[in-house]
Amino acid sequence: MQQKEIEYFSEILIERKAQLEDNILVAYEEIGAMSGDDLKDDGDHAAVSSGSLIDNSIATQQRQELDEIELAISKIKSSTYGTCEMCEDNIGFARLKAKPYARYCIDCREITEKQSS
Repeated sequence: MQQKEIEYFSEILIERKAQLEDNILVAYEEIGAMSGDDLKDDGDHAAVSSGSLIDNSIATQQRQELDEIELAISKIKSSTYGTCEMCEDNIGFARLKAKPYARYCIDCREITEKQSS
């Protein structure tokens, strides 16, 4: 992979990382605020509980994406970015453009998805 491409993906990953960190912080602040609200009846409790579950689920998914982005950034630093973790071939520009923190090439991704099904 050329240096210009690595710089391109590095920028995308760093911007997305900052966005996710902000989103996660806001989600946890909202969860904390909801739990401190003065709830008047069972309907209020149910609404807060449902909202907390949704916010927590979103924060968990975003935390997972953030972990994958941090791994991709560390791979850029170690000069292993863009290499499939399974077959060690290049992942390919189009795949990385669609998912900049991809760990596997298309073929290996399909294999891992079949194994986890």
